[in-house]
Amino acid sequence: MLKIKRLYSFMLQTFLPLFLMTFGICLFIVLMQFLWKYVDDMVGKGVGMDVLAEMFFYAALSMVPMALPLSILLASLMAFGNLGERLELLSMKAAGVSLGTIMKPIIIFLVFISIGAFFFQDKVLPYSNVKLYTLLISLKQTSPELDIPEKAFYKEITGYNVYVKQKDRKTGLLKDMMIYDYSQGFNNARVIVADSGRLKMSADKLYLILSLYNGESFENLKKQEGVRQKGASIPYRRETFSSRDILIQFDANFNRNSESMMQNQYVGKDISTLQHSIDSMTVRLDSIKRTNSEKLYRDSYRKVLANQYVQEERHTNPTPAVEKKEEKKKDTPPVVINFDSLYREQPPEQQATLLSIARGAAHRFEQNYFFEAITTGGDSDNIRRHLAEWHSRFTLPFSCLIFFFIGAPLGAIIRKGGLGMPVVISVFLFIFYYIISNIGRKMAIEGLWPAWQGMWLSTAVLTPMGIFLTYKAAVDSVIMNADTYLNAIKNLVGKRPGRKIERKEVIMFNPDYKVLQERLTSLLENCRVYLGSHKSWVNYFSYWKSGGKDHTAEKLAKELEEIIEELSNSDQILVLNKLMDYPYIGGYNPLNARLTGVPGLIAGLIFPIGLPVYLLAAYQRKLLRNDIKATIKATEDMLDIFKQSGLAGSSVK
Repeated sequence: MLKIKRLYSFMLQTFLPLFLMTFGICLFIVLMQFLWKYVDDMVGKGVGMDVLAEMFFYAALSMVPMALPLSILLASLMAFGNLGERLELLSMKAAGVSLGTIMKPIIIFLVFISIGAFFFQDKVLPYSNVKLYTLLISLKQTSPELDIPEKAFYKEITGYNVYVKQKDRKTGLLKDMMIYDYSQGFNNARVIVADSGRLKMSADKLYLILSLYNGESFENLKKQEGVRQKGASIPYRRETFSSRDILIQFDANFNRNSESMMQNQYVGKDISTLQHSIDSMTVRLDSIKRTNSEKLYRDSYRKVLANQYVQEERHTNPTPAVEKKEEKKKDTPPVVINFDSLYREQPPEQQATLLSIARGAAHRFEQNYFFEAITTGGDSDNIRRHLAEWHSRFTLPFSCLIFFFIGAPLGAIIRKGGLGMPVVISVFLFIFYYIISNIGRKMAIEGLWPAWQGMWLSTAVLTPMGIFLTYKAAVDSVIMNADTYLNAIKNLVGKRPGRKIERKEVIMFNPDYKVLQERLTSLLENCRVYLGSHKSWVNYFSYWKSGGKDHTAEKLAKELEEIIEELSNSDQILVLNKLMDYPYIGGYNPLNARLTGVPGLIAGLIFPIGLPVYLLAAYQRKLLRNDIKATIKATEDMLDIFKQSGLAGSSVK
């Protein structure tokens, strides 16, 4: 028990520093991404460092859900990669400690981290989002600092364009100025030209004071109704001045907006508030849809009823009398107008009027339902956003655990620590997770998928990966060994590795060459019989019925390996060299070897699956025949060596 406690302490001491370091690095990276995104809204606004520090603090809190899973993935990869690289993980397993026991203390720690992440998402994140987005909106609405460039029009002053040819940095004097004043509208624009001027802010930072020296102003006089006739020239006013001050309204103060607006948004609500909002909006939306459906049904029903009534009256009373008209008034529904009959009875000038009225009524009807569709669509979109935010409270804790069960076994498999390979793998996996998560969120918000499917898509994709990697790491799999895949590809295309047989320094049992000669002769005959009885191509359905199994080739391969194993104890150089000419007989057990009988026939009948596997098996069968031909040639040469060396007569002692 004491050793286990020491192991737990060691694992926590190994993981915690890496976790804290990677969390700080990841948080800094995502914070720089936030800064890059909103740098235009912060620069040149004259905002104090206290406001910027406050904004970065709330931005850091808001970026925790993105930085936390990545840091757990990277830390687990580095921790178990370091243990594998230093052979410490191998030593623990050699001592009888399973991978699950090694991971247990970190799993318990991350369970508490996940629980904390849930409460952080529910309590802290909404508060930080409200503060952050309120500050961002306030910054966007803050007027920029005045920094008029040289030889370019400055357009940041509302209603004015200012051009300065030259600036004196020491005295603040602006030379060769041109001002376009369109504060009263473009039709009443005023142009001012001055030799020099100064621009300063009022003490309360609510106004700009523009002092101009030695200039002229040009202004169109406002139009006087009834004075100027059509085609007459437009009067203007030209004024020369030696000094003039212009007062421009310009609020340069930083004003915080109210937080109440953001508190009503989905990003500023906890789970209970989100659920209450979802229920309220759902009830309201259902009520609106029910009202619209009833209204549409009533309108349609009235029209059908009116048309039926008019048609019945035409058949029963082709020439109605006055008494019948009085009787109709009592039994007639409230709306009995038939547009077609009324339209045909009217003169042409009245028909145009009726068409106009009908067109207007149809347009109003369309606009009314279009407005109702927009209203219900906006409510539905708001509900989906609230649902997506509700599910996101739970996806973060799960993603933290899943990334650990991906990173830890992956680090144990690749056995590479440091910041090299783990960083590359972590970034790749996190980008994959981020893309899948955004796709699912977009699908959920746009209503293409239910909210729970879209928000849990990334979890559903990564969970099988975590289970698979954990299992492979527990059984010491070599799935990350490149040689394994290269050998499989070489075996698939027929490039099998050659045999490497060396002379043994100590031979415990000498081979019985006489018996081996008989076995080689039998192997040679069996190989020739196999080539004669087994063709290159097999009937398609017979192949799938047998599952592609070739028991004769299996026996030949087993017999060959036994002979080679015994002859490898020989001290004869010629025999050892000839053994290396024997190929590895393989390729006779294709992908469908487990499918026999009816399941095999069913798989063969599925064209997209059956035909490619059959063609691959035919190619492997060709490789098998080539291996057996090479075995025949090597066996004939080996028998000649036995004969020439006199090894067939007796055993060599």
